[in-house]
Amino acid sequence: MSSKVTTRASAKSSAAKTSVYFATNVSPNKSKTSSVGKRLETKRQRKAKHISEPQEESDNELSSDQSSEEVLPKKSTKKSSLKVVSKEPKNWRQILENIRKMRDKRDAVVDSMGAEKTFDENEGNPKDKRFQVLISLMLSSQTRDEMTYKTMQSLREYGLTVNHMIETSEEDLSEMIRSVSFYRNKSKFIKRTALILRDQFDGDIPDTLDGLLSLPGVGPKMAHLAMKIAWDQLTGIAVDTHVHRICNRLKWTESKTPEQTEKQLEQWLPKDCWEDFNLLVVGFGQTICSALRPKCGECLNRKICPFVLK
Repeated sequence: MSSKVTTRASAKSSAAKTSVYFATNVSPNKSKTSSVGKRLETKRQRKAKHISEPQEESDNELSSDQSSEEVLPKKSTKKSSLKVVSKEPKNWRQILENIRKMRDKRDAVVDSMGAEKTFDENEGNPKDKRFQVLISLMLSSQTRDEMTYKTMQSLREYGLTVNHMIETSEEDLSEMIRSVSFYRNKSKFIKRTALILRDQFDGDIPDTLDGLLSLPGVGPKMAHLAMKIAWDQLTGIAVDTHVHRICNRLKWTESKTPEQTEKQLEQWLPKDCWEDFNLLVVGFGQTICSALRPKCGECLNRKICPFVLK
């Protein structure tokens, strides 16, 4: 009898403990299921976020030298921290002079097909000539100079004026500039820009840096070059992917974006070196200091270049 009572008491105690456990704890299986569910939900959220973000079109494959330009410049609301360059980089004058020597022949693609060669020098209307300069720069972003030059020739034959671009449908314009990268975005930018120029600038391009930067699809590099080529005004150093890459290789800058490179260069590079700096360095990047397989053995700076000596 005593044994039966003890057994019943033990059973009740065990049942009570089990009730308390299930009242205060989640079962192992349920906990595991809940954990898996949370992970799946997190993956779904990440996937949904990725799909919802606008993706860039990639109609043309880009070269490795042209991977970071301002095709879709965005107005950043964050204040980027700018590294202060306290002193001039070592050997920079000798390195730049050697680059000038290597560029004496002016045999790079940019020398014959760059922005300064794409507009019609015989164009009688100065406004149309300046408009051609701006459009060539807008087309050039993330596009090889050869392709920009060819596209500009076709547009000039078609009639590259503000009013004609306004009259041309976006679909037709996209087809005409199909050879350049991001041609759909660029056709939208050109159409919107033409309307702005007609309505706000009397059919001409802005004659200030801020005015140019206010146009859709126009970033700092384009604006500086437009000011120099179209208005003969030096407003800053135009930095593209070649200039950005090479300046970081030479330890002239320590930057992550072309915009940061521009600001750092302007802290120490004398202003009398700004005017031809872009053309010199871009051509150097096209002929010697390429992104992949740079020809360091042919470079006059091979004995003092930080990239070679690292």
